[in-house]
Amino acid sequence: MGAKAQSGAERESNTVGKARTTSIWRKIYGQRYLQVMALLGVAWMIVFNYIPMYGIIIAFKDYDIIFSISEAPWVGLEHFKAFLEDDSLPYVIKNTLGMSLFKLLIGFPLPIIFALLLNELRSAIFKRWVQTISYLPHFLSWVILGGIMATFLADVGIINKMLMAFGWIDEPIMYLAEPQYFWSIVVSSDIWKELGWSAIIYLAAISSVSPELYEAATIDGAGRFQKIWNITLPSIKGTISILFILAISGVLNSNFDQILVLRNALNETSSNVIDVYVYQTGLASGRYSYATAVGLIKSLIALVLLLAANRVTKRLSDTSLF
Repeated sequence: MGAKAQSGAERESNTVGKARTTSIWRKIYGQRYLQVMALLGVAWMIVFNYIPMYGIIIAFKDYDIIFSISEAPWVGLEHFKAFLEDDSLPYVIKNTLGMSLFKLLIGFPLPIIFALLLNELRSAIFKRWVQTISYLPHFLSWVILGGIMATFLADVGIINKMLMAFGWIDEPIMYLAEPQYFWSIVVSSDIWKELGWSAIIYLAAISSVSPELYEAATIDGAGRFQKIWNITLPSIKGTISILFILAISGVLNSNFDQILVLRNALNETSSNVIDVYVYQTGLASGRYSYATAVGLIKSLIALVLLLAANRVTKRLSDTSLF
């Protein structure tokens, strides 16, 4: 009797499993066009992101471009040791972390504040006008923006003319030739380029907040600042947490395009970051294995930062990537 009951239960379980599988395939077939689009994205990621990862092994080899990767001799951790003993390592790390932390401390909260201010505008036309003006620089390359910055900051540029007109300086300053100004130029230009575009994500999150919450707060006599602090910010806390985790994991990324356009021989002591260092040692000097080792160290540190930020954020706000 027990065997029959067990057999019946197994048949019922198999029937349920088959029905569930059939339902899944029907759902996939119904979404076949979306599935094809998703598969194309997966294929692109595999071809351009995962297959090239095979080349990471040259970090452990003495690779030369005239030979294949498999023919290069193994050298173990020699390139990693050479990087850690390099005399330029301290100021490369200092410049990378310095600019990235300034961008994080100043550039991360500004889009949130800007989105909150835009959300409080009552005129829809003026709001769209401000938003369009603010995110327009995002669509310009750093080659163009770098030229604009170089023109503005030249000795005959608008910045020097304004400062001299107000009497704040007596003679023009060559800002891009002075290392002490480079970090400020990088951070301010990055904010100028990405402020409006970064605020779009927060505006989208704010738009999903229920209007009933604001109506209830208005009835209770809450002002604008109280609504922002007690309703808007808590409602977009998840979005802020996710973007903060991603920002922490990218601390060692110094926006290579921006740095390469703005740097020169005179400000090299403040502009030599990890990305530029990898470019110079890898492509310019032909030390491919060494540059790959440096890039691998950077990626491993970024992974550790991502996991740490994800864990801390999950404990503090119950929001995480995984």
